[in-house]
Amino acid sequence: MRTLKKYPNRRLYDTSQSCYVTIDNVRDLVLGHERFRVVDSKSGEDITRSILLQIIIEQENVAGEHVLTNEVLQHLIRFYGSGLQTNMAHFLEQSISFFLNQQEAMQDQVRNVMGTNSPMGMWQKMTEENMKLWESMSKTMGSGNPSGRDN
Repeated sequence: MRTLKKYPNRRLYDTSQSCYVTIDNVRDLVLGHERFRVVDSKSGEDITRSILLQIIIEQENVAGEHVLTNEVLQHLIRFYGSGLQTNMAHFLEQSISFFLNQQEAMQDQVRNVMGTNSPMGMWQKMTEENMKLWESMSKTMGSGNPSGRDN
């Protein structure tokens, strides 16, 4: 795992490459699926989340379609401090993983152009699976059992 150090002058240093890197370089690490962590050079505190959030902010400020609309951001803020914060974090993580897996499967299907499995059919299946996931999460949230486990 790569370690990046953030110095008080706000510069990031890649200890494995022995060079300074930019936020864009860190974004490239994410896109390349490279594992890394960012630590504060003075305190040693892991500040990876802050750097990742900074990348998201920069991407969201680029003109064009946004992944996180104002409404989505407002909903996310409302989950902080609620009893469902942990459940929402798990749900978002699972939903994004599911979406990425489905996207990869669909791309494989398109590449292989196999039989009756059309891209539209894959989208329909993905939508149905996502709806099942949402329904399951809704039932868990509405059951008064935020852990989702049977007692």
